[in-house]
Amino acid sequence: MANIENGRQSADTRSIRTISSSHMDDESSLGSDSEINGFTSDRQTDKYGFIGGAQQCSEGQTREVPPEVLRQREVKWLEMLGQWDKWMIKRFNKVRLRCQKGIPPALRGRAWLYLSGGKMKKEQNNGKFQELDSQPGDPKWVDVIEKDLHRQFPFHEMFVSRGGHGQQDLFRVLKAYTLYRPEEGYCQAQAPIAAVLLMHMPAEDAFWGLVQICEKYLPGYYSPGLEAIQLDGEILYALLRRVSPLAYRHLEKHKIDPILYMTEWFMCAFSRTLPWASVLRVWDMFLCDGVKIILRVGLVLLKCMLGTREKLKACQGQYETMELLRALEPRYMQEGFLVREIIEVPVTARDVEREHHTQLKRWRKNRGELNFKPPPRMHGARLIMLAEPPRRQDLQQNPTIVLEVPQPTPKLKKGKEEKKSQKKRSIKKSQPIEEIPNPYSLPNDPPPPPSTPPAPPPIRRGTLETVPETETEVLHQQPPTDLPPAKESPLQRSTQSLSSTDQDTYL
Repeated sequence: MANIENGRQSADTRSIRTISSSHMDDESSLGSDSEINGFTSDRQTDKYGFIGGAQQCSEGQTREVPPEVLRQREVKWLEMLGQWDKWMIKRFNKVRLRCQKGIPPALRGRAWLYLSGGKMKKEQNNGKFQELDSQPGDPKWVDVIEKDLHRQFPFHEMFVSRGGHGQQDLFRVLKAYTLYRPEEGYCQAQAPIAAVLLMHMPAEDAFWGLVQICEKYLPGYYSPGLEAIQLDGEILYALLRRVSPLAYRHLEKHKIDPILYMTEWFMCAFSRTLPWASVLRVWDMFLCDGVKIILRVGLVLLKCMLGTREKLKACQGQYETMELLRALEPRYMQEGFLVREIIEVPVTARDVEREHHTQLKRWRKNRGELNFKPPPRMHGARLIMLAEPPRRQDLQQNPTIVLEVPQPTPKLKKGKEEKKSQKKRSIKKSQPIEEIPNPYSLPNDPPPPPSTPPAPPPIRRGTLETVPETETEVLHQQPPTDLPPAKESPLQRSTQSLSSTDQDTYL
């Protein structure tokens, strides 16, 4: 039986496979963060960020969604995220269907946070992660976590560089969890869970996503003794009897305990087993519907690998059977095939709960009470939301990039200001226009009314002519007699005095 106890693993255990440290040191020392964590000219990355390894995706290996379909799905998901509580309560079947079709990559991280309840948990515990992150942590767990960092997805661009930003964030998330749940501490299988989350969201969001997975979806999986994972192994074994009797009888005949082959599958949520495109689709459904998806994936793989007599001819003993389950055929893990088979498996949350009670009674009869009693398991996003109803402000989407836009003045104030300006205009219009005497009056013009003499206009530099000092001088000046009679000048209504250069044009 696999022995994984809070970061410690026996040398002969192969349930959680690791890569030798010497090979990892070579890989993790490539490049720097500024060069995208280890890229060289001869390395190519796939669309998921892998630069090598078994989970790297080659061209044509995954099912491509047409761009126009992807845009439509993004619009639908944005609409759902904008009214998340209403969709989860009234139209959850539609949410489940869209998760089965696959969440758009651009919105996957945000959708996972909403599905898991991590968004609400984060808003209700504002500043908690920063508080945990600032603490030094328990040296016992810090040492174990640091040793495990370079083992998590060593061929992914985010984690390929030792000490890079990916490994730093992974350390922060795992250390914060040991402080958040000191009674549980750290388990080696938590690292790949946190790493998958970090590929899609910031460190704080990944922390709360990890909290929800450990407490709501897979409670007790990472606790000392691993009793919860053993219970779920028995549940898987019992459900296999109904789904594939042939595979069940074969495993029973050779006395192959479920914990031998399903530990890595379940504890890492298949993140280290399946091709990456299939991992993402499985997680989309898992965070929507809960642990029954993990059980269904396990049932599909066991049925495909051991469900026919031809398959069983090749594995006549325990060793051959274990080798077959460690080397799963790629066609059974292909995204389209696997998702179809998962949806068709007739296992519901009620079946899982019924079998859980049965296995728990058997456990107590044979082994006594559980040493660690985990919180009750929540079967999916809807039950998580109903158990802890969120506040309206907890569901508000907080954009990563905020643009400062000047806020318009309220309409009421604007209307008052407009009324005031209209009144001022009307007052100005109603005032009579003052008649200013023409300085170049004609003989037949009527004499101007007596008024105060205007201020003398200034003398322009560069001209020899000066403006008359008083109005009487202007009136006594006679225009030239040889000029034709001038029409009424628009200057009669002008409110400004003329400069000397303007006067020149009339002389």
